[in-house]
Amino acid sequence: MKTNTNERGGPSGGRWGAYRPLAVVIATAAAVAVARQAGYEGRWSGMAWMHDFMGVFLVIFAMFKFFDLRGFSEGFRKYDLLAKKSPGYAYVYPLIELGLGLGYLTQQRPAMLYALTVAVMAWSALGVISALRRGLDVNCACMGTVLKVPLSTVALTENVGMGAMATVMWLRAV
Repeated sequence: MKTNTNERGGPSGGRWGAYRPLAVVIATAAAVAVARQAGYEGRWSGMAWMHDFMGVFLVIFAMFKFFDLRGFSEGFRKYDLLAKKSPGYAYVYPLIELGLGLGYLTQQRPAMLYALTVAVMAWSALGVISALRRGLDVNCACMGTVLKVPLSTVALTENVGMGAMATVMWLRAV
């Protein structure tokens, strides 16, 4: 059975239909983080929830990139500032994202993890801002080539949101 797609390759369903896969990933990561919190003997911890959410989110996003590493790399180099200058970075980025995700899930070296997350997300956000200012009409490489999500303020919000959560955890840890 063929799925209807819009002109950008995303699922049909109006203006927001292309963002459905992103919403599913966010909801899944949030649900897993809530489920993990339920296992902590009824004690809710916002910090632990953020760790779990970011860990699951980053691991899922890394996984999408690994399905078609070459395709991800080609798409990422269209707007990421470092990947444009150093194409190898586009191939390493999914490993960085996977490492960050696993770091959040294991809670190893949290101060270093927060600092790296802030740096990676801030740098990525600068690339998205630059592409949006230029009016670049491409798919966001954030979900690899498996799911088509337009590069937009949603991608920027993702980078800024993850960076902000890492900043909050970093400040609380100090």
